[in-house]
Amino acid sequence: MRAECPECVAEITLPANTLESEIIACPDCGAELEVVGLNPPTLALAPEVEEDWGE
Repeated sequence: MRAECPECVAEITLPANTLESEIIACPDCGAELEVVGLNPPTLALAPEVEEDWGE
């Protein structure tokens, strides 16, 4: 499977066992990407992890 990095538009080859919601890193720009769809393979920038401060 191949998908496009939304940050740098590089073509990324995804492993066959890739799951939806999986986080991967772009090998070109290093951006953290979330797999948001598998048919067709679609990537989006991963959400930033935020502190919850015990809430």
